[in-house]
Amino acid sequence: MSASLVAEWLPSPPPDAPCAPPDRQSGSTLQVSANLRRHLESKRLAKYHERTRMKFSMIFEAQIADPTPAKERQTYLDSIEQAVYAEEMGFDGVWAVEHHGLEHYSHMSAPELFLATVAAKTSRIRIGHGAVCMPFNFNYPTRVAERAAMLDVLSNGRLNLGAARGGTLQEAAMCNVDPTETAAQVEEALRIVSAAWRSPDFEYHGELLDIKAPEGNSPLRVLPRPVQTPHPPLFLASTKPDTVVHSAELGVGALVFGFGGLDSIKMQHQLYWDRVKSRTGEKFVSDVTNDHFVALCPTIVLDDEQQAKEIGARGQRFFGESIGYWHLGGANPPTGATVDEDNIKYMRAKAASEEAAFDRGDRPQYSERSLAAANFNIDHAYGTVETAIKYVEELEKVGVDEVLCLIQMGTVPQEVCMATIKAWGEHVIPHFRLPMADRQRAAAAV
Repeated sequence: MSASLVAEWLPSPPPDAPCAPPDRQSGSTLQVSANLRRHLESKRLAKYHERTRMKFSMIFEAQIADPTPAKERQTYLDSIEQAVYAEEMGFDGVWAVEHHGLEHYSHMSAPELFLATVAAKTSRIRIGHGAVCMPFNFNYPTRVAERAAMLDVLSNGRLNLGAARGGTLQEAAMCNVDPTETAAQVEEALRIVSAAWRSPDFEYHGELLDIKAPEGNSPLRVLPRPVQTPHPPLFLASTKPDTVVHSAELGVGALVFGFGGLDSIKMQHQLYWDRVKSRTGEKFVSDVTNDHFVALCPTIVLDDEQQAKEIGARGQRFFGESIGYWHLGGANPPTGATVDEDNIKYMRAKAASEEAAFDRGDRPQYSERSLAAANFNIDHAYGTVETAIKYVEELEKVGVDEVLCLIQMGTVPQEVCMATIKAWGEHVIPHFRLPMADRQRAAAAV
């Protein structure tokens, strides 16, 4: 009988039963069996808590204020340094976006190379595509399956794979992508990738693509095979509530835009799990599901609370204005020349202005008020360690599975990024590793 079957088959011992050390014979078959059962149950519970505890990760856009080739190179090196340090500080994962030609906002055009470099310099931390642009002209599905499987092999089974449509018309034009077809192509790409990984011999017949070997040839086979079985966890970049719902329908994890704040995250989490509970499974992209809700958490943590808030507000201003430049167009690109401005005041005024525009009906593209002002909402984990812990406690109450820290923004200095990672690693993450009872006792003792 296998160890796992023994653990399930044996009756539970009384709570006060002694447990002999594993290297000592008890003289009783029943006692040995009870000790074995408790030992295995302890290991099983440890694995359960490891799976279910809230995870902490970081995401990299490779943002650059006032870019030059030298700044570009330094940003890649700085981001790698941050990712390696994140493993040392106890983070569970790092993610990298994919964008094309979006100067200032994101210079992460080949995330597989960035992630492969991080994988080579680390041993434990998970490596995440957050996410691959999967319309066919960005990345053909079988090539995604090959490259991602190779990364899973090189990282020894640490890959997470997210899918995205590609954020802007600029990127679509650069790669000859039809924006009206991206949603359908991303869904089909996820089906193709999972099918190619689940079976060694592969062909696919879908609504958009037919992929099969030439007549008389051996079947197609995507190589290498991934380490994780049946395949690495799948995710969908979910920047809008309807995409969050769609990710649940497809049976994949949701990578959720978190700038809207806690109420917005709570609403989207409810949408996700409501659909998880009500879905029929007919839209699943694989025969295994990955019900995992990842929420973005913009954060700067320093001893000086006001300084952290100012740096965070300035960094988020650059983030919002740079993506707004490419999404909405504009005469002037974003700039890093905001260091002497009151960025907190500026961001609060812009958020109020966007909320007023939504109330007037001038922002019909947004389904709720918080999303209209999201880029300018700075009520996040900007401040001290205590600020960050309180913010994450609210995310924990919501039921977030993974907290996705956004630290690397275009105007945030490297030393501030590293200090923030250290603060999370030494104080914030350990706080949430403690059992709830221990945390409550520590809070009561203060």
